[in-house]
Amino acid sequence: MPNDPFRPFESALPQDEALAVLQSATTGAEDGELFVERRKSESLIFDDGRLKTASFDASEGFGLRAVQGEVAGYAHSTDVSIPALKRAAETARLAVGDGGGTLAEAPRATNTRLYTDEDPIESASFPVKIETLREIDAFARDLDPRVVQVSASLMASVQEVEILRPDGVLVRDVRPMTRLNVSVIVEQNGRRESGSAGGGGRVGLDGLIDPSDWQDKAREALRIALVNLDAVPAPAGVMEVALGPGWPGILLHEAIGHGLEGDFNRKGSSAFAGLMGQQIASKGVTVVDDGTIADRRGSITVDDEGTPSSRTVLIEDGVLTGYMQDRQNARLMGVAPTGNGRRQSYAHKPMPRMTNTVMLGGDADPASLVADIKDGIWAVGFGGGQVDITNGKFVFSCTEAYRVENGKIGGPVKGATLIGDGPSALNRIRGLGNDMALDPGMGTCGKDGQWVPVGVGQPTVLMDGLTVGGSVA
Repeated sequence: MPNDPFRPFESALPQDEALAVLQSATTGAEDGELFVERRKSESLIFDDGRLKTASFDASEGFGLRAVQGEVAGYAHSTDVSIPALKRAAETARLAVGDGGGTLAEAPRATNTRLYTDEDPIESASFPVKIETLREIDAFARDLDPRVVQVSASLMASVQEVEILRPDGVLVRDVRPMTRLNVSVIVEQNGRRESGSAGGGGRVGLDGLIDPSDWQDKAREALRIALVNLDAVPAPAGVMEVALGPGWPGILLHEAIGHGLEGDFNRKGSSAFAGLMGQQIASKGVTVVDDGTIADRRGSITVDDEGTPSSRTVLIEDGVLTGYMQDRQNARLMGVAPTGNGRRQSYAHKPMPRMTNTVMLGGDADPASLVADIKDGIWAVGFGGGQVDITNGKFVFSCTEAYRVENGKIGGPVKGATLIGDGPSALNRIRGLGNDMALDPGMGTCGKDGQWVPVGVGQPTVLMDGLTVGGSVA
């Protein structure tokens, strides 16, 4: 794929012609857009002492949407041409029917840039990337004789988008993404355990391939693996739980965040539907979705409808104050869009999605929160989980957790799962630490078959009455 600037409306789709086709598809509609995308990505995986995978992918296409009320017509194609656009317009037009709608105002313009325009794939040569992965492998093995396997991966991508609206407004964005991960397996007395660490964001590769960065990740992966070597089966029962800062915010994202997306609430399928202005969490709990944090994985200068990203307060001092909105749901609910209309690619319609979802910090000393636990666990790391949006019920597995009894931190436990529901969990928060932190940049969120990069964050959080699933000691 060429490295020249992506300007589809100067070449394959002359802007005047493309606009005329878009207008024919959206006449009488309330909204719509032509979303054109070029994307390329590279993935390198070094596993067990050798380069296991080296892949490069490139794609280009457009999606045309016409919106009328609750209905949206959408057509997409990899053929970026006027004839293909005309065929797509005929399909999308079916959603408009007889029309009768008034076109919504265009998003306000912005000159804000939240990340670099640099192509991260080109920011380091292929030999340098391979040598970096080789050095990571050797370094991790030299850290401890118990290391028996190392896997390191380096990923980079760039997404270029241009969004044309029926009123002629044209929005551009260039979105870089990088990530580096290190995983290790250790063995002792016939027992094997693993640990991993990683991160990245909308930045170039320079920082990630710097030894000072990846060496810290390798040490952290080893530390987690060694902790797990000493872990005993987790206890089971209802107990107090302290969640660590940063990445444990993924529980907030899944158990609460999805339930605060506009479409679920407009349709009444969220556990939080109809509760605007009501106390839904403990006093002191404030949750925001902030897509404007520079260089973060979940940040977007503009969303995939052309609306500038924003900082949206969802819960303030325990009171529900807002939902995350795309343009269609915002219009149907009579509120302003919040810049949360996101899509996986040109082949997908936008919908309300999270960006960086964060619980703000309190004023408590984190150590004092853990010391306040009579009988429970301190959960520092999380793996996978699942949630039912309709009732907020969740199940999450801990990758690093410790037993706490009478305020004393004991040994690590293995196999702990946290079970509960978002609405109840929010009201069981009894302490917020002053150590709010963002995750290292590794979140990806799925919804209706679409995947987008996201971020999370939170302080140390002390909660009462969560069900911990594990093995009876």
